[in-house]
Amino acid sequence: MTCLSDIDLATLHKSRLEERLNYKLAWGAATTNRLTAAYHPHYQLQQYQHHQLALHQNNHQKQQQQQAQKSTAHSRNAAAQNKQQKSKQQQQQQKQVDKDKQQQHQQQTSAINKSVGTSTNTLSHSRLQHQSHDGGKGKFATDDLLNGNCIEFSNKMQHLNLNFDDDALSDHQKVQHKSRKSCAEEGRRRLLEDGPNCNYFTATKRRQRSGTWPRTRSLNAPSPFQQFGPCGRIMKNQAVVMQIQDPASQRLTWYKPPLTVLVIKKVRDTTVLAPFVQLVEWLVQEKHMVVWVESAVLDDPLLVEDKKFKKIKEKLVTFKDGRDDLTDRIDFIVCLGGDGTLLYASLLFQHSVPPVMAFHLGSLGFLTPFEFENFQEQVTNVLEGHAALTLRSRLRCIIYRKSDRSRETESDYQAKNSYNYQTDGGHYSTKGGDGTSKKGETNILVLNEVVIDRGPSPYLSNIDLFLDGKYITSVQGDGLIVSTPTGSTAYAVAAGASMIHPSVPAIMVTPICPHSLSFRPIVVPAGVELRISISPDSRNTSWVSFDGRNRQELLHGDCLRVTTSIYPVPSICAQDQITDWFDSLAECLHWNVRKKQKCLDELCDLTASGSEDTLDDLDRVNDSILDS
Repeated sequence: MTCLSDIDLATLHKSRLEERLNYKLAWGAATTNRLTAAYHPHYQLQQYQHHQLALHQNNHQKQQQQQAQKSTAHSRNAAAQNKQQKSKQQQQQQKQVDKDKQQQHQQQTSAINKSVGTSTNTLSHSRLQHQSHDGGKGKFATDDLLNGNCIEFSNKMQHLNLNFDDDALSDHQKVQHKSRKSCAEEGRRRLLEDGPNCNYFTATKRRQRSGTWPRTRSLNAPSPFQQFGPCGRIMKNQAVVMQIQDPASQRLTWYKPPLTVLVIKKVRDTTVLAPFVQLVEWLVQEKHMVVWVESAVLDDPLLVEDKKFKKIKEKLVTFKDGRDDLTDRIDFIVCLGGDGTLLYASLLFQHSVPPVMAFHLGSLGFLTPFEFENFQEQVTNVLEGHAALTLRSRLRCIIYRKSDRSRETESDYQAKNSYNYQTDGGHYSTKGGDGTSKKGETNILVLNEVVIDRGPSPYLSNIDLFLDGKYITSVQGDGLIVSTPTGSTAYAVAAGASMIHPSVPAIMVTPICPHSLSFRPIVVPAGVELRISISPDSRNTSWVSFDGRNRQELLHGDCLRVTTSIYPVPSICAQDQITDWFDSLAECLHWNVRKKQKCLDELCDLTASGSEDTLDDLDRVNDSILDS
């Protein structure tokens, strides 16, 4: 197999294009004038001669191309043979030169050893043995450094630092299409422009001045290079094709104006009543929106006695939890309260969730970044589409009962357990407000975590954990927490887990008081399916709860399957994803809050006094204490 150079490939490509063009011209002329040729024999003969001439030219070009390929291959083979012969001769010459230098060096060291003595002779002999293992490279390297070749080495290092900076690595898709010749020319040009004194640090300063530092603002990891070494690469299949948007660029947009808004209020909290009335009145009168409110909120005695609210109450639309389905009825959600209001909104919408704007009017408020002081301006910005989004992933949890599985065949059970990413549950998503389907199975989406614990039993819970059908471990302790990145700052962090940013696609598995010192929390990919069941030799059953709700017993033979849902909760950011999250860590959890260490200038009173005076003062104090 022969390799064609860039010039040969260009010539071949040009000839093929000319061949296609001539063929199209001949075919177009024959098609356009076919009626004329039928009535004019002379024109038809001329057209036939032109077609024969084009075919003759094409055949001649093909023969020239074949001859050029053969001559090119012959010349390349001859050049390769000559190159191999030259390389062999150079290697032999280099070996001879190295051998002569080594013999000369041995003669010099032997002369020195005779004059110095036996101790020096022993040291030189050890060095000669080391050089014999290295092939004399150690001495030649030191000779090169002494002769001034270290300057060339430093220039090469500068060239490497310039050619392999962060900008070139981040733009690897563009660099890989360049030829080696163009890359070398670009490197020489940059070396000439930067001067001989340029190094990595000056290149860093240049990037900072040009505004290219840091190299990327993407919250996703850089796309991995799919070729590994000269031979290995990732096998291409249909699953490789995936488009993931940068979470930092996720912004809210409305493809039609929002008309309906759901206002969720913290129940039994009198401090939220005034903001609730103010917000609802503004949405109805100023924005002319249809406001939905839970019927239990309007039953508050303080709202019933409010005369101003009676006029607005007639324009509100009410619903009851567990009875009315809000799917495809709500365009926008506003939460007034704490984190529980956002969890309640997630529970109400078990499929697609409208954008959620949460105001901090509760106790903790880790998930509520907005302040209610200037709510008019903030809500207007969101309605106009000027807001960033954080897609908070949810967990899809299904409980399969042993009694139901015993009535099914194995094939029906396998088909039932298969996950449908298009419908996120398929025919098992028909359920009531409590998350229970018509067949008695629980199918619910959770925002924080699903908790499996030992309940009222005094015995340890014994839970088997499977990942994608493979047995992982058995949990012996108080229970297990399977949480989302959003839930990593809730119950999981209290159990010793790490805090994960909500944009990270992952599932956290955290044991609750495990009876093992080595059982640490783990993080698994978001695409896996976890299966949790009671061990056959467990002394008791377990209890499971979903975001603190729908608590029920998990019996022997039952199994809970957990995986990431395709329906996240679009939480609207007050500033952006990074700033909101770290502000919540600092304000709500007091993350890394401590008194700062004093500097040495503040301890000048201790450093000014001598150590002897300080010891004398301590001795006097001790003597006075003993005398008393």
